[in-house]
Amino acid sequence: MGDKGKGKLSVKLILLSLFLLTQIIGIMVLNEYNRPIETIFDRNQTNITDEIQTRQLPFNLEETDEPSIVNLLLSILLAFAIFFALMKYKLKYIIKAWFIVVITLAISITIASVFNHNTNGISLIALSIAIPLVILKIMRPSQIIHNGTELLIYPGIAAILATLINPLGIIIVLILIAIYDAWAVWQSGIMQKMAKYQMEEVRIFGGLLIASMDKKTKEKLKQLKQKYTRSEIKKKLSKKKFKVQLAALGGGDIVFPLITMGVFMRTYPKQELWGIPGLIPALFILGGSLIGLTHLFFILKQKKAYPAMPWISSGILAGLLLWWIIF
Repeated sequence: MGDKGKGKLSVKLILLSLFLLTQIIGIMVLNEYNRPIETIFDRNQTNITDEIQTRQLPFNLEETDEPSIVNLLLSILLAFAIFFALMKYKLKYIIKAWFIVVITLAISITIASVFNHNTNGISLIALSIAIPLVILKIMRPSQIIHNGTELLIYPGIAAILATLINPLGIIIVLILIAIYDAWAVWQSGIMQKMAKYQMEEVRIFGGLLIASMDKKTKEKLKQLKQKYTRSEIKKKLSKKKFKVQLAALGGGDIVFPLITMGVFMRTYPKQELWGIPGLIPALFILGGSLIGLTHLFFILKQKKAYPAMPWISSGILAGLLLWWIIF
């Protein structure tokens, strides 16, 4: 989780736009799989668990009957423990296989939400669309392919994880993950090591990634294109070093606002807007996370890593507080 080296305004705006687009896609996907649950916070509503016709998650994924903080925390801790163990013993191919399975499943869940009904046939169709996208992501990586598939991954993950926890639990998780993110980036440097390992060894980065070059480097590349063929350029690039700045926003920074929106959409379905149950609290969460991330982007210093979750979590909690006061 975190953000590294975003100096250009255009890069910041692109990352913010991609973050916002992912959240909007996420709201649509979460709405399709939205199954209301009983809330312990509701002050004004009764009978909020009225039946709403929604589809089940694809591939016979079952939802938790009693969402709690334990479910999500155990899932997060288990995922981190497995990743660190595999990284320690340099089992990069197992990590890669794990990533491929997860992103294929997540993209399939997002794609399946587009169809009007949910059957095994629809799940297979979604899977048949997801697999080529994942193959392109692995075999033909580019900024467009990488970031385009990332837009589809996190809504699918959030649709699963939002079923594991309740509102109080996700608020506690947001606070804990913000504290951990700050420690992992500023104190231990674990996040930087994880990101570097993903990019250099596994060759799959979990998050949004934008590469940019200065004018001098762009001019050099332009001269190479005029002078050599595409295959010759590849050989030249393998021998020469070009300065490329990378701006990254980790997957956790993207998915936690989505999970929070999913939890509150399920818990407060009567607060609907434009026919989408629970959209009102979701928009406060989205606005808070976007404002928090925007503030971070415009105070950070170039070539320095920052944890994004303290800003995102603070924004979400401020948005929820404002929503609670108004509604």
